[in-house]
Amino acid sequence: MERKDFLKAMAIMPIGAATSLHTLGRVANALTPTERLPVLFLGHGNPMNALANNNFTKEFVKVSTEFARPKAILCISAHWETQGTFVTAMAKPETIHDFGGFPQELFDLQYPAPGSPELAGNVQELVKSAPVGLNHEWGLDHGCWSVVKHLYPKADIPVVQMSIDYSKPASYHYALGKELAALRRKGVLIIGSGNTVHNLRLAAWDKMMTPGYAYDWATTANEKMKQMILNGNHQALIAFDKQGAEFKLAVPTPEHYLPLLYTLSLQEKDEQSSIFNDSLVAGSLNMLSVKIGNA
Repeated sequence: MERKDFLKAMAIMPIGAATSLHTLGRVANALTPTERLPVLFLGHGNPMNALANNNFTKEFVKVSTEFARPKAILCISAHWETQGTFVTAMAKPETIHDFGGFPQELFDLQYPAPGSPELAGNVQELVKSAPVGLNHEWGLDHGCWSVVKHLYPKADIPVVQMSIDYSKPASYHYALGKELAALRRKGVLIIGSGNTVHNLRLAAWDKMMTPGYAYDWATTANEKMKQMILNGNHQALIAFDKQGAEFKLAVPTPEHYLPLLYTLSLQEKDEQSSIFNDSLVAGSLNMLSVKIGNA
C-alpha cells in the first residue's frame, strides 16, 4: 500500500475497528518496575545515516551505553502521520522503506525487531485524553529503524511506534506525551525521532559535505531552540509558530518537530536536558538530539 493511500485509509478507519486486542492492554504486571529510563529525541536526518559510521551515528551508539538496556522501545517518528492516534500492535513489524532515490543497499537493509502487542495495549490504556487505535499494517518506518539500529543493532528489543495525529495542535501532542510517563519506570525507552530544523525546500544539497554550513536563519532558530530546551521553556517550544520568522523557516511543517515535544513533555522536575549531535547540515537541516534524565 502506498503511504498516501494508507493515510487516507487511516483517516476514515473507525477507532473501534482497531481495538480487538484491547484486553492485551491490561499488562500492568507484564512490564515490571525498573529504574526510571531517560527519554531521547534523535535527529534522524538523511536515511543514509542508517548505513553510515559517522559522528552522528557514533553518538547514537554512545548514548545507548549511558543507561540500562530497555525492555521495550516506544518510538514517535515524524514519518507516521495519521488522523487519530495509533500504535503498532503486531508481533513482527515490517521494516518500511518509505523513501526513494537511494542506493539498493539501503532498501535491502532490514531491522527485524519484534513488536509488542502488550506494550501497544498498555499505551492504549494509559492515554485517557484520546482514543488510541491498535494498528496491524504500518510497521517500523525509517524515522524509527534508521536510528534505533545504531542503539541496538541486534534488533532484539521489541519496538512499538506511535503515530502523530496531523489534525491536532502542538499542545495536544505535548499533553498526550505526558500520559506516557509511567512507561519510563516499566523499562520502556521512549524516543522521539525527527529534526528540529527541517526545511528540505531550502536545503543546499551541494553543501551537504561542508561541515557547519548553515543559513543565518537556521543558526538563529537553532540557538533559540537550544536555550529553550536547556532552560525548560516548554511553553515557548509548544508555541513554535509564534517565535518569529526564523522559526517559521526552520519548521515549515510540524511533523519533524513534534516528536521533540513528546520527549520534552516527559521531563520531570528533577531532570536536566543534555544536547548532542548539534550540527547544521546543507544549510537548513539539523541533527540536534536531546537526552532527558539519567545525568
